[in-house]
Amino acid sequence: MLSGCEPAELVFGDVLCEPGEIIRHVYFPTDSFISLVTPVDGQGSLEVALVGSEGMYGIPLLLGVDVSPLHAVVQGSGPAWRMDAGRFHLELKHSVALQAELNRYVYVLMSQLAQTAACTRFHVVEERLARWLLMTRDRAHSEEFHITHEFLAQILGVRRVGVTKAAGSLQSKKLISYSRGDIRIHDVAGLESASCTCYRTDKETYDRILLHH
Repeated sequence: MLSGCEPAELVFGDVLCEPGEIIRHVYFPTDSFISLVTPVDGQGSLEVALVGSEGMYGIPLLLGVDVSPLHAVVQGSGPAWRMDAGRFHLELKHSVALQAELNRYVYVLMSQLAQTAACTRFHVVEERLARWLLMTRDRAHSEEFHITHEFLAQILGVRRVGVTKAAGSLQSKKLISYSRGDIRIHDVAGLESASCTCYRTDKETYDRILLHH
């Protein structure tokens, strides 16, 4: 499997695939992460899932479809393994273990998508921002990362003023510090308390399905 991969350095903001485009490569982030975003009415957008070292980008290929339904953009710079789509199909045919593991990941991803849909509808921006920061921390393997107000607003599907207010509230509680796009998490337990239950639900599903089977 690894011999069929090549190392790739993912750069923040790089678009890996647009909706409707053919998926030519799959990516296995090792110390990077990818945001999966759905466009809304040709103007807005909403992040529906994050892919880090726990998973892969290119799931439609596993399902026999070679077209991306989502916008895939690098949100965390760093290394990843990249594999040509044709080679990936060959590996899938020859490895039952790979198929089984990726099927479990599809389940986790579907759960994340469903959780995000409910979260976006029922939870306030501050809770959603706290959840997103925790999810990002898990994938960045760091308490510090860089993200702009504008990008956060796109990801959460809210106006910039909403992000400013939510981030300011988390900062006033001394859970995070946020300056010119640099975010540092100071209190993980406090941020978990400020988050909606969606973060814990996601994490429990991941632990149960991918780690302890």
